[in-house]
Amino acid sequence: MNADGQQFQSLYKIAEGKRFYFASDFHLGSPNHSKSLEREIVIVSWLDFIKSDAQAIFLVGDIFDFWFEYQKVVPKGFVRFLGKVAELSDMGIDIFLFCGNHDLWLDDYLEKELGVKILKDPVSIKIGKHTFYIGHGDGLGEGDHFFKLIKRVFTFPGCKWLFRWLHPDIGVWIANLWSARSKANQRDAKQAQEESRLFKHCQRIQEKHHHDFYVLGHQHQHVRKRISDDALYFNLGEWIKANTYLIYDGEKADLLHYRG
Repeated sequence: MNADGQQFQSLYKIAEGKRFYFASDFHLGSPNHSKSLEREIVIVSWLDFIKSDAQAIFLVGDIFDFWFEYQKVVPKGFVRFLGKVAELSDMGIDIFLFCGNHDLWLDDYLEKELGVKILKDPVSIKIGKHTFYIGHGDGLGEGDHFFKLIKRVFTFPGCKWLFRWLHPDIGVWIANLWSARSKANQRDAKQAQEESRLFKHCQRIQEKHHHDFYVLGHQHQHVRKRISDDALYFNLGEWIKANTYLIYDGEKADLLHYRG
């Protein structure tokens, strides 16, 4: 992966009256069905709320707490969310879905069924007159060598091939155990460390390639910081408690809470 973000699209023109929306870390499926369903209904309500003026929606990783595509099977659930995404895509709204560390095994099923664009690495993209650097955030920057090793193992094609041979009930059970352990280790000190690491990563990019806005997830804390005199860093937070998202209207970007 190019540490500076791969170039995805050189220019994205903004239609009159339209806006761009960014959100991450829905963790659909966690911690259980009932809690996930409550969150899913709120997320669908938000998608309904923004669809009238949305030109594009960037879902910046960890949308699912676990996702794996067997040859003929995908994890059950999330039908309200998936149906709403399909509706918005059919309306002509561009939807980009980034792989996070919890849903890094996203393949082409959602792309074929819903018309979304799956992105596995950070991207640099020009939207209107501003340049954005967008990515989930996992594995970026210096340090965190254990996670980077685990990610390389999990994304190795042979590992995916072996996992596919597990019965889905067993595979999903193992994945849920791993996810619970991962979140149990995500203490405040580690979150602060993550913020520092991701912010420094963006600072290093800014020294070499100017971006107006840096938009990341993964950290589970909504953050707005000035990265230089003419650039802002945003972390999108999460939808387990805060329901935070970013809106961009062609002139400015604002980090908001959805109260619906």
